[in-house]
Amino acid sequence: MTDSPDARSLVSASSQLNLMEVDAIDDKEFDIPQVDTPPTLESILNELEDEEEPFVLEDTCVLNTDNMDAHSCDTSSLASSDSGDPVHLKRKRRTVDLNPTVHGSVLRHSLLKGISAQIVSAATMSGVIAVGTSHGLALVFDTNQALRLCLGSKATGAEFGAVSALSINHDCSRLLCGFAKGQITMWDLANGKLLRTINDAHPPGTAILHVKFTDDPTLAVCNDSGGSVFELAFRRVMGMRSCDSRCLFSGSKGEVCSIEPLHAPQDFRDHPITHYSLLAMASLTKILVIGLKPSLKVWMTFPYSKSDPSSVPQLAWQFVPVQKTVNPVLAFSKGDTVHFLLVKKEETGTIHVIKQRQLHLSCDIISLSWINSRTLLLVDSHEKLQVVDRPSQEILETLDLEQVQLVYNSRHFKSLATGGNVSQALVGEKACYQSVSSYGGQIVYLGTKSAHIMALRNWRERIDCLLKQEHFVEALSLAWSFHEGTAKAVVGLFGDPVKRKGVVADKMVEIIFQFTEHALKKCPEQGKIQVMEQHFHDVVPVLVDYCLLLQRPDLLFNQLYSRLVENTVAKGVFLESLESYIVADRLGHLTTPIMRDLLAHYQSNGMMDSLERCIVHLDITSLDIQQVVQVCWDNQLYDAMIYVFNSGMNDYITPMEVSPFLQNDEVVMGNKLLVYISCCLAGRAYPLGDIPEDLVVQVKNQVYEFLIRLHSADSSDEEEVFPYIRTLLHFDTREFLNVLAMTFEDFKNDKQALEYQQRIVDILLQVMVDNPDFTPSQVGGLFTFLARQLAKPDNTLFVNRKLFDQVLEFLCCPDDDSRHTERQQVLLELLHVGGVVQFNEERLLALAEKAKFYQICEFLYEKKHLHDKIIDCYLRDPLRKGEIFSYIHNLLSMPGYSPEEKQTVKEKVLQNMQVIHHPGTMLLLEHDLHELLLDLLCRFAPQNLLRFLQTSQHYRLKEAIQITQKYHHNEATAYLLEKKGDIQGAFDVLLETLKEKLSVLAAESDGGVEEDERHDDEEKTGGESTLTGVKDSLNDIIDLCHRSSPNLNQQQREVLWFPLLETMMNSQRQGKGLGAKHTFEVLKELTMKVLNCMSSFISLPAIIQQILQDPVYGKGKLAEIQGLILGMLDTFTYEQTLLETTTSLLNHDLHWSLAHLRAAVTRGLHPRQDYCNICLQQYKRRQDSAEEIIVFSCGHLYHVQCLQQKDCGWGVAPELQQRWSCYKCSSSKGGRGGTSSEQKRGRSTSLAQTRVTSVHHEAGAEADRKKVFVEATLDLHQEQSWDQLRCLYRGPSRLSILSELSHSNEKTGLLITAQPGSENFQLKLSPPPLFEE
Repeated sequence: MTDSPDARSLVSASSQLNLMEVDAIDDKEFDIPQVDTPPTLESILNELEDEEEPFVLEDTCVLNTDNMDAHSCDTSSLASSDSGDPVHLKRKRRTVDLNPTVHGSVLRHSLLKGISAQIVSAATMSGVIAVGTSHGLALVFDTNQALRLCLGSKATGAEFGAVSALSINHDCSRLLCGFAKGQITMWDLANGKLLRTINDAHPPGTAILHVKFTDDPTLAVCNDSGGSVFELAFRRVMGMRSCDSRCLFSGSKGEVCSIEPLHAPQDFRDHPITHYSLLAMASLTKILVIGLKPSLKVWMTFPYSKSDPSSVPQLAWQFVPVQKTVNPVLAFSKGDTVHFLLVKKEETGTIHVIKQRQLHLSCDIISLSWINSRTLLLVDSHEKLQVVDRPSQEILETLDLEQVQLVYNSRHFKSLATGGNVSQALVGEKACYQSVSSYGGQIVYLGTKSAHIMALRNWRERIDCLLKQEHFVEALSLAWSFHEGTAKAVVGLFGDPVKRKGVVADKMVEIIFQFTEHALKKCPEQGKIQVMEQHFHDVVPVLVDYCLLLQRPDLLFNQLYSRLVENTVAKGVFLESLESYIVADRLGHLTTPIMRDLLAHYQSNGMMDSLERCIVHLDITSLDIQQVVQVCWDNQLYDAMIYVFNSGMNDYITPMEVSPFLQNDEVVMGNKLLVYISCCLAGRAYPLGDIPEDLVVQVKNQVYEFLIRLHSADSSDEEEVFPYIRTLLHFDTREFLNVLAMTFEDFKNDKQALEYQQRIVDILLQVMVDNPDFTPSQVGGLFTFLARQLAKPDNTLFVNRKLFDQVLEFLCCPDDDSRHTERQQVLLELLHVGGVVQFNEERLLALAEKAKFYQICEFLYEKKHLHDKIIDCYLRDPLRKGEIFSYIHNLLSMPGYSPEEKQTVKEKVLQNMQVIHHPGTMLLLEHDLHELLLDLLCRFAPQNLLRFLQTSQHYRLKEAIQITQKYHHNEATAYLLEKKGDIQGAFDVLLETLKEKLSVLAAESDGGVEEDERHDDEEKTGGESTLTGVKDSLNDIIDLCHRSSPNLNQQQREVLWFPLLETMMNSQRQGKGLGAKHTFEVLKELTMKVLNCMSSFISLPAIIQQILQDPVYGKGKLAEIQGLILGMLDTFTYEQTLLETTTSLLNHDLHWSLAHLRAAVTRGLHPRQDYCNICLQQYKRRQDSAEEIIVFSCGHLYHVQCLQQKDCGWGVAPELQQRWSCYKCSSSKGGRGGTSSEQKRGRSTSLAQTRVTSVHHEAGAEADRKKVFVEATLDLHQEQSWDQLRCLYRGPSRLSILSELSHSNEKTGLLITAQPGSENFQLKLSPPPLFEE
């Protein structure tokens, strides 16, 4: 909005009317002037309200208007489409949906009460506001919302119809009115005279949708409901007024439903683009931009993307600054996308249209208006008003316009006043073009009962709106965005950034004080301390943050702190909140009172870590050094103490001097001291920053002097020399040496520093060598450090080489077994340094072998390329023996080794094959190597043979079988034969193994009878192991037969099982002849196990026949197999009884179910009503026609024709066999709706359906209706019988129980042992099932 005096007065006048709260309006009656036709005015005026407020507009310019019949059904808004019901008038206003944390309330929503009290519909805003009505009148209000003119009469309304469009020219002297029946009138707004009545500007019979002045007062454009656009040129010749009409666009080429001429604001009236008098037109398919001057020309055509056909096209022009020039931008939308077109005049005189970035929303736009060059107002189809920032495409605010009850223009688009003779494609229900009128930052929305004006709030108003709601945090956030220039839709701020920041900063200070007072006032007086702390935690950090952002620490420490200190909790929260800003270096200086309070508060609350972090970031001048140093010593705040001494007194030595000698448990202090020494020697301040350049050398020399002191300041007689270096070495030798190494690196060219370094090295050697207080690792670390320093090309240090030989002797001492690994690792590090460390390799090798330092030996052998000797090192080293395979593999597979070296390694490996064999290690080799490994396993590790065969897939079956047969590993051979598919071969191999073990068992049993009793225990143990072997072999054979039998026929099964049975029976006979009773019992059990397993695959008669053919049993000794025979007979009896009982049960159940079904089918049907349940007519509707009736078992009766219409038949059978279902019972909605997609089972689908046919006599005879049963059938009884049975049983069916039993016992094949008195064996059955009637 322009910053004119009128604009400011507008803001101040309408700011009293906020959507959030409405202040009192001056009481005053409206001054309504006399008019020619008072009854017409009375008919359109509502009862006057007592409140009114003058409304000052920003200049004498026009906004478009709207008028509709507020009482017609198609003029009310979507939210008030039930306008016939008075209840909707009482709806509550919704609160504004805003996001105060980002933008606050952007729009000021004001109700124009003065105008709203006098109109039914329509409004326009300008220096005057013109309102059109449904009775053909145009009401003109002044800036005080007082009615000034009433244009037209009742007769005009009757002839022309409702006012459908209004337009006022830019100097507010003329008003154009378009009517629903097609006429256009022009009025003089100065005196209310009718100047022109235009009847022939466009084809008759179409309503005027839009009529609009251009910037040329003699030129206007109109758009009718036929979709055509016409240019109106006004002429006045010798006092005679005329109007010339020219067609710009014909509706036959596509209906135009919106037009918008380019209006230039007062500041841009001389813009070169205005000479072309541009006009934008929107049809249902495309946008056109044409120029009316100097001649008619189409400059741009832009087709829409796909959108909802019912969407409303919208057009809006605005002059927008782009790249230091101001050019008009056309915004247009249809659906959910807003397009922007930049229109420029080129130097050649042509108009150039540039497409800008689109704006995508998730709503259907029905109104589009610019409120300034960066902000648009959109109304969607749900009557939500959205304020959108165009550059960022961000929605700033959303308001609900439901209470406005927006007026819609559907009557005129449908041209109802002229009979509706227009295209149905034109926009219908959502058109509200004439209900929205915008000019210069203000937009009027016309409702059925009131007019509302929207304007952008200025920046102070937006902040004050949040302050009134006590949203102080949001208000400060919004004010800061104004301060930084990041806010959107800003009104009323200076263009100069310095002035802008100054004005906003003053406002922010004011808010901060208000927020502080509010927080102290609202603080809960009683309750938990945590509640009060939380209250101030929500306030104080915000105050601190914005004071620092505004760079006003004086405000923070003086005014604010003096107010907060009155509350103890607020004071504590304030002091604690300073920490984050101090640590972030946003606050470096504190006043003396606050520093004192800070120390006291942190110390009393035990927050010493926080206090230390604060001290090291604060300016030293704000600290009371004596107080801070005392606090640091009392609480061991080493960082803070070092910082105070360094920065406050330039003293870098005292912090090290006063530190107590380090012990093992003082790790934190020791580590800090090492880092501190490193920083001082490197020129860096501790804990952060840098030492001043003029002090760097001085500090470095002071630290060196401190380290090499012979005694401490207050030393005793017992103190050892060089106490400081000694203490640091004992604390952490490696880290202290690392610190020295880093500092030695930094000062290569400093002569003084080099002298200090040599001195330190001498002291280190003096302290550590031949000192039993230091471990080998510490001594080795020293010499590794020295070796690295000596190896540097620019080394200046001097160390006696003999010391290295002494260290070698010390580390390789064979008598000292402690720290073996540690000493070897230290020596290895020392060797890796190389350079000046040159030992006699022969002597070193001898010492290493003597000390069992095999890694040292490997290092030396690697230098000499003696790889075979390295293998010996791995074999002799117990810690690395398992890594030998990786070493061999890497050496043989990696390049860089000569063939001779690889061959030497191979020979060494073959020599030590037995030593390095590892049974769990399987290498992926070729077939021949796998078979070689198989051969080795057969020879040396037969226990791993079967596992290897099962896990490996890289051997050939034929060769593997030959190898296992060669070494007589029968289990492995059988596994390979079975894998090959030779089941019989595998069986023969396993059977042979079993026979061998049975022979051994028989021999042991025979020998055990003859042996002396002294060996009874030994023989018993041997016999048990042999029996276990027999059991294992038998289990292997049975498993093989079990796996194979399902895939074999009966004859092949007998070839497997019978030889096994015969073998076991032979061994049983031999065992009986011997004296071992235990062995005989075990063999008898094993034979029974074979018989039990066979019975699952071999028939029992075949087994008995095989037994009887045995020569032993064939001689009449049946007593030996008595148990076997009796078991078979019992099994037979059980199965026979089971079969008979099952058959009886099935027959009984089937008979009962069929009898029950027959009884249900033959039962008579009793209709509940005597009328059809579909057509609700009696079943004898007509006396002269045959009617078929269907009665269902549920009692419902239907005509066949009615059922056919409802599609209740299912199946594709002929008519007599068509199956029916009860429409009322099977419908999911109780008789309403179509056929069910799937058949419902239950009582709704009858098992017995009766079709009744009425037979009529010939004409002349008395109509006598007889019911004849044509057919009574069982519908799907076979399919439904089991379903019925399942529904009637309360428990599981007996058939399912028996089936489950039979399946569970199918493969067990167990023989039941004989029981006495089993002749009368009977099954114990459950009682009969209970039935539901």
